[in-house]
Amino acid sequence: MSESVNDGEMSLRGHLSEMRNRIIRVMVFFLIGFIVGFYGASIIVDCLTALGTRYGYSFVYIAPQELLMVYFSVAFIAALVISIPAAAREIYEFVKPGLYHKERTAFKFTLVFGTICFCVGVAFAYKICLPFMLYFLINFNTSGVITASISIQEYISFLLTVFMVFGIVFELPVVVVIFTMLGIIKPEYLIKFRKIMIVLIFFVAAIITPPDPMSQIMVGIPVCILYEISIILSKIFYKKRTQSEVTSETK
Repeated sequence: MSESVNDGEMSLRGHLSEMRNRIIRVMVFFLIGFIVGFYGASIIVDCLTALGTRYGYSFVYIAPQELLMVYFSVAFIAALVISIPAAAREIYEFVKPGLYHKERTAFKFTLVFGTICFCVGVAFAYKICLPFMLYFLINFNTSGVITASISIQEYISFLLTVFMVFGIVFELPVVVVIFTMLGIIKPEYLIKFRKIMIVLIFFVAAIITPPDPMSQIMVGIPVCILYEISIILSKIFYKKRTQSEVTSETK
């Protein structure tokens, strides 16, 4: 009896030790990402400010530490970009022994496809949406007596927020597929509420974009396309899930 208790205690200690080691590895990745991001922050900031100067923006910093804080913000985002995939992999390796084959496949799909969708969302924001937004905002001044002196910290914060919003929005197909695989939603639900979702999408687009129709359309239409893609993927994965359940029942 005492041997089994000791074995259980050793097993628990082993799991805790493994968890600690994986957390340390993730922290190391985060630290490396922060260092790399900080030393490359000037290049990233130059690239982002070039997007604004193209439309007549001029940037200032109004506090001695403001530019340094911008570099820290960029470094922090770079650290997240590097460490989140590493953290996801460490979590997967930790829970992998207790997962079924389908659950492992779903986790890998989420990690890979989710990363791709996030990057596509950020690229879409940078190449298409932000130019429209920045052009509209810089030309919003109609009085002719107000001069724009844009704080570099506020500008970079605005861009990073837009990147995060579009990256998360483009995760819609991934979320739909996960919920479909878990049996939470069905393709019929997505089709039934399509009209409501389209209205909701353009309502949200009106909130997160400047108040001009073009920006709202540039955001709303791609998200509607993503919703249609989500319906197609939901049908595919729901069909596979149904076939799998029928197969398991016949066995």
